[in-house]
Amino acid sequence: MSFWKQLVASLVVIAVAVVLWARFFPSAPETLESWGLDWAAAAVPERESSAPQGEQPRGGFNQQPALVVATTIGTATINDRLSAIGTGRATSSVSVTPFATGRLTEVLVESGSRVEAGDPIAKLDADAEEIALDRARIALEDAEARRDRIQALRTSNTATAVQVTEAELAVSNARLAIRDAELTLERRSIVAPISGIVGILPVSAGNYVTTQTEIATIDDRSRIVVDFWVPERFAGMISVGDDVSAASVARPNETFRGVVSAIDNRIDAQSRTLRIQARIANDDDMLRAGMSFQVTMTFPGDSYPAVDPLAIQWGTEGAFVWLVEEGKARRAPVTIIQRNTDSVLVAGDFGAAGAVVTEGIHSVREGGEVRVVRAQEDQQPAVITTTGS
Repeated sequence: MSFWKQLVASLVVIAVAVVLWARFFPSAPETLESWGLDWAAAAVPERESSAPQGEQPRGGFNQQPALVVATTIGTATINDRLSAIGTGRATSSVSVTPFATGRLTEVLVESGSRVEAGDPIAKLDADAEEIALDRARIALEDAEARRDRIQALRTSNTATAVQVTEAELAVSNARLAIRDAELTLERRSIVAPISGIVGILPVSAGNYVTTQTEIATIDDRSRIVVDFWVPERFAGMISVGDDVSAASVARPNETFRGVVSAIDNRIDAQSRTLRIQARIANDDDMLRAGMSFQVTMTFPGDSYPAVDPLAIQWGTEGAFVWLVEEGKARRAPVTIIQRNTDSVLVAGDFGAAGAVVTEGIHSVREGGEVRVVRAQEDQQPAVITTTGS
């Protein structure tokens, strides 16, 4: 094809494009008039417009409110409840072992009996210790008699002051020997170090025992201490003296009240949990050491707006929602706090908005008018329970 033919074809295409532009582009007449082509502007047919004169939207487009479906913004509370499994133990528990070795001659308690601190539990053979005590007493009598003779001789200057001092020292040593023999004999009797309930006895009379042999276990279960662990986010919420509610797994229909008695001084680095101890009264002796408990604590919690999951949108700067505020749309960036099956807890500046757009989001623009064609049922304020392990 020659150059002239290509030029003519191009001019024809340009002319057709100009005609189409002048015919269909809304602002074409004004543009032609600004170029000084009044005759071309007059040749463009007028368009029908449903808007009254003087109310034609800018740019020639008839802007209608976006039709959307919206849901109201609810409120949810999290971190207001803690539930954890704990293990109970007696407030005091002692494994009783003898001070000395020997053969048990008598066991004075039975399994399950209650003892008071200082009550005898069992006795070891003590013949040798009794003999040693008698020998120490005789030695004391002899030392006192010798001291008296020397003191009498001292009055007549027959004995020296050094002899008197040595005699008095011998008396003091003899008295210490008696105390030592009495202590040794006393320790042949095994006594309860605390008040409580005696467990099953692992020994009986006639057994030979050593200082490592367990004679009995005694539990003071007037109160039960429950050890449990909580997630580290609750570390700053719990204080000594806070109320706790505990239910035994063995007695699920009964609830026991107690208080926090101790808090560990550090977070476990492996599990990221904090150890807590709670003390529960056991006046009726229904609880036992080793029981498992479901421990519950309540806190004021943190409240956040709760929106429908469909309302969450994502952009280059993160998550956001479209708010319906006085009939207009407003984009509000949000931070997601927690996702649930039927709602998402978020943090953001919602102002006076009471609803978020869930459907028709593609037609919503910042500051544009919106018309809610269907409002879903209001979300009632919810309480989201966070369970610790």
